[in-house]
Amino acid sequence: MTDPRSHGGAPPAYDREYTLGLLKRLLNTPSPTGFTHDIMALLDAEAARLGYRMERIAKGGGVVTVRGTAPDAPGLAVSAHVDTLGAMVRSANADGTLRLSIVGGYMMQSIENEYCLVHTRGGAVYSGTILPAKPSVHVYEDARDQKREESNYVVRLDEAVSSKDDVGRLGIGAGDYISFDPRAVFLDNGYIKSRHLDDKAGVAAVFALLEAMSRTGTRPRRDVTILISNYEEIGHGSSYVPGGAEELLAVDMGAIGDDLGCTERDVSICAKDSTGPYDYGMTNRLIAHAKRLGLTYAVDIYPRYGSDASAALRGGQNVRAALIGPGVHASHGMERTHEDAIRQTYMLLAAYALE
Repeated sequence: MTDPRSHGGAPPAYDREYTLGLLKRLLNTPSPTGFTHDIMALLDAEAARLGYRMERIAKGGGVVTVRGTAPDAPGLAVSAHVDTLGAMVRSANADGTLRLSIVGGYMMQSIENEYCLVHTRGGAVYSGTILPAKPSVHVYEDARDQKREESNYVVRLDEAVSSKDDVGRLGIGAGDYISFDPRAVFLDNGYIKSRHLDDKAGVAAVFALLEAMSRTGTRPRRDVTILISNYEEIGHGSSYVPGGAEELLAVDMGAIGDDLGCTERDVSICAKDSTGPYDYGMTNRLIAHAKRLGLTYAVDIYPRYGSDASAALRGGQNVRAALIGPGVHASHGMERTHEDAIRQTYMLLAAYALE
């Protein structure tokens, strides 16, 4: 039997220009896990511009609470994460290149020959390129045979360095962050290709909801708490769920490939990931909203995937949880989605949050 709350009016109109403009700003702001202060400051200011106050939690994430018209109704938390894949400086080599240590889970070949920035703890930023230790077939007979593993990669700095001492004089040291060039491109046909669409596309959809409520004066029936997490890529982004919510809806990317039904133009509804099934009733209501609104969607299972919702459940939070998000191809690599997927994620999120 379908829950009666799954029937209702259309969500507030989606503002495409706002959402894609914010997404572009997010993609171009470096934010590897643990180095999210700049992007959180951006979202602090954006929430304030929309008329909301973002409170900061101890580990650096942000919370926006939108009070409902029925304050005694069980609350909803909505999460999305701003942290991305990245790396840290492990040490300097004798030739002035840098060894790196990865942050997050990705294939090393996905960052091979990628431009990057090195962010020192003193505030300096240096340009570089991530390369195999043997980067040229004209020089190294076994260049093609190197294993694609962390120990076989270096960062070549775009500075006049040829020794460890040269690197030290730049103020670069172990533990400095390395961010990857997102190479964000917004095509006229609606496709968006960039690193870090996981999960900046989801954050843009969540802020599209805040923008729509601000613009139209719409209020939810129940309290809605927006959690912007900053440690999702290493597994504990929402181990804390604020506000006493009984439900947690994570907005993260939908995976594409193998036997999965999701495409880059769809909103994904994840029924189960690596940590187990999501809440049966919440998932049913999400499917009912998608059908009612005529969205293109897929219900999928992601056996190698975890989210803020699964992190909350593993952390012992007493919540029901579900997961949706825009379809993203080549996740944790050179990703691509379509603006239709972001719009439909907004539509499904808004319908659920404003039940």
